[in-house]
Amino acid sequence: MSQYFTNDESLKSKLMNIIYKYEDTTINFKSDLGVFSKSKIDYASNLLVSTYFKYGRKDISALDVGCGFGFIGITLSKFMNINFDMIDVNNRAIHLTDINIKNNKVNCKVFNSDIYESIIKKYDLIITNPPIRAGKKIYMTILKDAANFLNDDGELWFVMSKDAGAKTVIKELESIYNVDVLCKSKGFFVIICKNR
Repeated sequence: MSQYFTNDESLKSKLMNIIYKYEDTTINFKSDLGVFSKSKIDYASNLLVSTYFKYGRKDISALDVGCGFGFIGITLSKFMNINFDMIDVNNRAIHLTDINIKNNKVNCKVFNSDIYESIIKKYDLIITNPPIRAGKKIYMTILKDAANFLNDDGELWFVMSKDAGAKTVIKELESIYNVDVLCKSKGFFVIICKNR
C-alpha cells in the first residue's frame, strides 16, 4: 500500500475538490489519491491552522514541512500575509500544491525536499503536521532540526496527538527549545517551540 510520504508513480489519479471556509472567504483545494488526508481537511491540521489564527504572527517568512496538497501554507498565506516555502517528498503532493497556489493566488512556492535537504535559508516560522506514520526517526528529525533553519526569534509550530506520544516528544524537545502547548483538543496538542 502506498504511503503519503513516498512516491508511487504507478498510483492512479482521482482528483477531488476540498472546500475550506474561514470567516466569509472560501478556499478550494484540489486533492488526489496518494496524499495525506486526500478527501477532507484532517482535524489536526485544521486545529493547527485555527490556533495559528489566534496566536500566530503575520507578515513573516515561513516553511511548511510535509505540505501535502498545501492546506496549511496556502491558508495561512492567504489570511496572515505570510510568504511560504512549502516542501514535500511526494511529487504528487508537490504538483497538487502548485495547482492550489496558482488557483488561490497566494505568495507561496513549493518544491521537493527530503526533510531539510533542499533548504538553504532561515525562516521566522516552520510549521508542520508531522508524518507520524513515517516513523519516529523521521518526525523527530523534522522537529529537532528545525532549530537550524529558524531565525533568532523564529518559531516551530506543530500538532501531535497524545496517542502518538506528544508528551514524550515535548520532553525531548525541551533540551533544544522553550516549549509551550497552546491548545489541546480531542487528544491533539498544538505546540510552539522557540530557540533558547
